Amino acid sequence: MTPPQLTDLPIRALTMDDLRRCADLSEDRGWPREEHKWGLLLAAGDGYGIDAPDGRGLAAACVVTRYGGNPAAPELAAIGMVLVADRYARQGIGRRLMTHVCDDVLKGVALTLHATPYGRPLYEELGFDTTGRAEMLMGTFRAESPETEGPEAASIRTATAEDIARIVRLDTEVFGADRTHVITRLPAFADRLLVAEDDSGELIGYAALWPNMETHVIGPLIAHDTLVARSLVTALAGATERPLRTDVDVRHEELLAWLKDRGLDSIAFNAVMTRDVPGLPGDWTRRWAPLTVAAG
Repeated sequence: MTPPQLTDLPIRALTMDDLRRCADLSEDRGWPREEHKWGLLLAAGDGYGIDAPDGRGLAAACVVTRYGGNPAAPELAAIGMVLVADRYARQGIGRRLMTHVCDDVLKGVALTLHATPYGRPLYEELGFDTTGRAEMLMGTFRAESPETEGPEAASIRTATAEDIARIVRLDTEVFGADRTHVITRLPAFADRLLVAEDDSGELIGYAALWPNMETHVIGPLIAHDTLVARSLVTALAGATERPLRTDVDVRHEELLAWLKDRGLDSIAFNAVMTRDVPGLPGDWTRRWAPLTVAAG
């Protein structure tokens, strides 16, 4: 019997039962397994995959996270974790999966994704434009001495259950679309969730620290200004002995320079790409780092 062409293989919805297969696929491509992150993305979003014809797990996969009040008609959707098993690379299966997701599943929806230099040409062919850039940083954070760190820019404390509604309101304003289904999962997903308040008690920022293999990732990072962002990062860094990782919009030059002075190194750059929208909505001046580049 003649085996089917890779580009003719059916695409199916992924479930939480596919978590191990997704992690195996990450490992196959030389990425960390990242089960914790995959679990959040599959719970808060929708996974799509192609089963390998040789019966060994997934041949390709990606995750879509929809934003806006109506999941059936989202205002924005982020595509992430686009992976093809190494043995099926450069055979059209990734294009097939992305074409299905972009033109069938999400037809007419504004889209965004973070692209590596390797994936960017395909996304350009699918109609995505580069509208921004993010720099990935990683390293062991060195805290400033009390004598040099200056006055506190905000009151930083651990978020409580009563803060979640306030965080959602601030996040919707800054992100530009409602992502309640993601934000409300942060208390269980993150090891630390902090809020920043001004002297009047107004919420002016929040940030999360979540575990990813041997590192801790800072994201989301929402803050009124650079000083508030620095205060949140410093407080989160003090809660872990693991190396930190984060992805920062390159327009935030002052924060990037400060993070590098504190011991984090530049690892990579990703293109922020959008389709059917000129750029990401919301207020980029208060949006410092995403939860994960896989979720926009």
